[in-house]
Amino acid sequence: MKLRYKILSGVGVVLVAAVASMAIVMSHTSPCDSASAITPVAGPTMKAVVRQCYGPPDVMQVVDIAKPTPGEHQVLVKVHAASLNPLDWHNVEGTPYLIRMDAGYGKPHDLRLGVDFAGTVEAVGEHVTRFKPGDEVFGGKSGALAEYVAVNDDRAIAIKPTNVSFEQAAAVPIAAVTALQALRDVGQLKAGQRVLINGASGGVGTFAVQIAKALGADVTGVCSTKNMDMVRAIGANHVIDYTREDFTQGDQRYDLIVDNVETHSLSEYKRVLTPTGTYVLVGSTTPYKWLGFLAKPLAGWIASPFTKQNVKLVLADLHAQDLDQLAQWMQSGAVVPVIDRSFKLEESAEALRYLERGHAKGKVLVTLP
Repeated sequence: MKLRYKILSGVGVVLVAAVASMAIVMSHTSPCDSASAITPVAGPTMKAVVRQCYGPPDVMQVVDIAKPTPGEHQVLVKVHAASLNPLDWHNVEGTPYLIRMDAGYGKPHDLRLGVDFAGTVEAVGEHVTRFKPGDEVFGGKSGALAEYVAVNDDRAIAIKPTNVSFEQAAAVPIAAVTALQALRDVGQLKAGQRVLINGASGGVGTFAVQIAKALGADVTGVCSTKNMDMVRAIGANHVIDYTREDFTQGDQRYDLIVDNVETHSLSEYKRVLTPTGTYVLVGSTTPYKWLGFLAKPLAGWIASPFTKQNVKLVLADLHAQDLDQLAQWMQSGAVVPVIDRSFKLEESAEALRYLERGHAKGKVLVTLP
């Protein structure tokens, strides 16, 4: 018996040491050398936003790097506008630390930033048939905060609707696809159901209100006093001012809650769900360093055998089919992107600081000549 205890104790010590070592590796941030520079390249160049280390927006730089050449299945897009998302500040700061397993320990592998873009096709690879030079497009590609991006023609790229600007189209990809997949795929929203959008005035929230309406739902938006008129104008049937009313203490029950800000406990959310309702976590205003954003989905999974209510997390998957659907809604006027402010490429760090404050109404853009 004593031998068994010794073995178990030894295994426990090894596991603790392994977890501690991994935590140290994941949380380590290499010093940022302000004197370092991007290696000069031969041939055509372009301006792009990069960061050579993890840290606050101050680590972002606008530098000259090699202009991409489209491969045989790629589309080269001259970027006219890009938009920022919480994903971008997570990538800049390297938090939650879990993302460093892919982005790089200590410092990032890929220096470039941004995902959402809209622009004009400049050139196409020899096997590309869906697009041609001169097409106006929008989509998502890592490194979008730059003058050019090269995108595989079968990935997240679509023709821009004729009735929206490049700025409006650039606001769409991550935020609108996240809203669509949270409502339709994860939340399984049906026409006639009641849905509550917590954080209805932000990037994902403004799209979620409009998409839920397009899907036939009765929509309640939660926002601050100053944004109530805007949330009502984009289609919310009901608007709750969170500074004056706590919706989790009300009598209304919802079939689906899409939570962009995580301002309440899981038990409070479940109180206002129907017996078979679904809570979908999209984002949080809490600055998690580790895995805190998984706490609610984990708790929901543990409780799932004992309740018919669902607790889920959405991680958007950008692809052309959903962008095409969003383009149709924009063309019809069912979805109209809400834009807060625009910044120039060289002001990208300030744009990210503005977004990080958490008070943007709709989307924050970066525009290029």
